[in-house]
Amino acid sequence: MDHSVNLEPKIQPRQKRAKATYERLLDVAARLLEEEGVERISTNMIAEHAGVTVPALYRYFPNKYAVLRALGDRLMERQNEVAMAWLSEQGEPDPVGLFESAEDFMLRTITVTVEQPGGLAIMRALRAVPTLQDVRLASHRQVTDLIVEYLATITPMESREKAWKQARFSVEMGYAAVEMALEEDRLSYEDIVKEASRQLRAYWAPWLEKFRKDSDN
Repeated sequence: MDHSVNLEPKIQPRQKRAKATYERLLDVAARLLEEEGVERISTNMIAEHAGVTVPALYRYFPNKYAVLRALGDRLMERQNEVAMAWLSEQGEPDPVGLFESAEDFMLRTITVTVEQPGGLAIMRALRAVPTLQDVRLASHRQVTDLIVEYLATITPMESREKAWKQARFSVEMGYAAVEMALEEDRLSYEDIVKEASRQLRAYWAPWLEKFRKDSDN
């Protein structure tokens, strides 16, 4: 990350009116990001379309990348909430059931991304803009940690590092499928996540087979 670019909001709004202005700025920025792209949008453009003065925008954000960072944080937080809900709903610890339900997890992630203004454009920006990539990485690592913690409650791990690496690849595969589903109009969401889920189960098949054998002994 280029630490010369300040990505932190200047203030976090507390009053209802200020929160509404803050959220309006983010929603407008998301729409402009979708319509104009990262390079063309500016703080002036965001302020104009949001119906606020540029100094008013600068009360909250020092530059457009701080706005994009806030958009990324908001989207990643909501996607991570889906992951946390998915894991909490598993009931009895069951790795087989976990990977069989990966399809549902991806579909729910797609839904929350579509519901977020400019969701796909934000995902693209987090991947493409160097100063924003840590937002995506931190989020995906958090989901990886959650999965490893869940698996650790089921069975002792020979190598937590190995489990984290496998989970990390799985998380990236899942989010790649989500992004593909939002971009590829020749396939349905359902077809894409079904295939991704099948590949994830195949990837984890040796681990699941070992789990079954250990459970039978």
